[in-house]
Amino acid sequence: MPFHLDDLALFARIAALGSLSAAARERDIPVSQVTRSLTRLETACGARLMHRSTHGLSLTDEGDTLLAHGQHMLNTADVLGAELQMRKGQPSGWVRVGVSASVAEAVIAPSLPGLYGLYPQLHIDIVVDDRLADMARDGIDIAIRTGDVHSDNLVARTMGYASRTLYASPAYLAQHGTPQTPDELARHHLIGELVPLLQGSFEVRDIPVYAVMLPERHRLPKIRACADYWAGCLG
Repeated sequence: MPFHLDDLALFARIAALGSLSAAARERDIPVSQVTRSLTRLETACGARLMHRSTHGLSLTDEGDTLLAHGQHMLNTADVLGAELQMRKGQPSGWVRVGVSASVAEAVIAPSLPGLYGLYPQLHIDIVVDDRLADMARDGIDIAIRTGDVHSDNLVARTMGYASRTLYASPAYLAQHGTPQTPDELARHHLIGELVPLLQGSFEVRDIPVYAVMLPERHRLPKIRACADYWAGCLG
């Protein structure tokens, strides 16, 4: 059957997002183009791949079968493309990164000029979200997360560690005084520029920072290059 890989990729995103319009918005293309892509696949398969109703889209049995085999084809094509690019010496392509707002602002965004300097053919798409997304559904290649990650369906690589402590602004301390015991915090207000306080009075535990990846994609050179680079930033 004459499948086009781009049609298969678009079909996978339609199935994940649950609507043609959402897939069109993600790709920034007209809905009519998404519809034509789906029609081409249905013609090639000789079967309806999706049920359309007022409640949205759902896969037919044939659609389920195509999605399972199509995802393997897409992953194989990604690996092939990456291997060919590595022979040219440069990882390339889009990497979709899911990250919390604080890590995006403090680590990922400032790191991009250096990453692009090393790998000018990479393109990073940052999805800022504090929840651990469904990576396959949302098309996330790497999720940067703090705290423990427990899942048999994901590959988690330790990138570094973060820690927490108490801080107060120098101007606030000059006006209100520096607390000497934890009990004194009850009469103080919240903060601004920060200096550490009472470090001997609290247990400070390092929090691991992980790069979480799908098992079938974590060895792709473009994903490995990003993970290695950010591990260096966070180490």
